[in-house]
Amino acid sequence: MGEDAAVAGITLLERAINYLLGSLLLVTPETLARPTPCAGWDLRALLAHLDDSLSALTEAVEAGAVGPAGGPRATGEPSTVRAAATHLLGALAGARYRVEVSVGGRPLTTAIVASTGAVEVAVHGWDVAQACGADRPIPEALADELLDLCALLVTDLDRPA
Repeated sequence: MGEDAAVAGITLLERAINYLLGSLLLVTPETLARPTPCAGWDLRALLAHLDDSLSALTEAVEAGAVGPAGGPRATGEPSTVRAAATHLLGALAGARYRVEVSVGGRPLTTAIVASTGAVEVAVHGWDVAQACGADRPIPEALADELLDLCALLVTDLDRPA
C-alpha cells in the first residue's frame, strides 16, 4: 500500500468528518444528556470519546505516531469536537505523502489508520444524529465503502452480545 492507498484512506476520512460536522450542528445543550445508540453512553460522553478519537487521529497525521493515551482532555462539548474535527481536516492536507504511522510503537499504513478512523468518525456521526432525534443516514456512497471496510476491521468478537 503506497501513496495512492494513503490518499484513498485520507479522502474517505475527510468525507466521514464532513458527515460528522453536519451531525454536530444538531447538538443543543438540551440533547447532551440524551442516550445514544452506544449502550450506557449519553451524548456528552460520546462527544468526549469523539474528541479523544479525533485527537489521536490528528496526532497520527501531524506527528506520524500515536503514543499511549494521556490524561482526560475531552470536555464533551460540541464546539470542542467541531474544532478538533476541523483541525484534523486541515492536518489531513499534509498527510497525503505519509505512507506509515506508528500506533503504540507498531507501524501501520496511513491508509489503514485513516480508513479505520473514517469508520469510527462516520458511525459516531450517525450516533450523534440519532441522539438528537434526527433521521440522518450516512450518505450511501460513504456507507457502502465503510461497510466493505467493516468486514475487514470488525469481527463478531468486537460486537456487543
